[in-house]
Amino acid sequence: MATVVRLTRVGRKKKPFYRIVVTDSRKRRDGGYIESIGYYNPMVDPEVVKFDEERLNYWKSVGAKLSDRVARITK
Repeated sequence: MATVVRLTRVGRKKKPFYRIVVTDSRKRRDGGYIESIGYYNPMVDPEVVKFDEERLNYWKSVGAKLSDRVARITK
């Protein structure tokens, strides 16, 4: 199973809010996920990013790939 760490949208129309999740790469963007490790809120100033760094490092160590956006916001 190819796992990926990516964003899934949970906000309402024109008010995006995203969860940072670990999922199978073949699932849809908002489909089921294995584990939720944080969230990202781009609508407040400054943008809020909270995630469990220990879990992110674990998933990277077992071969999960990061999406471009997740890699950018978790630096």
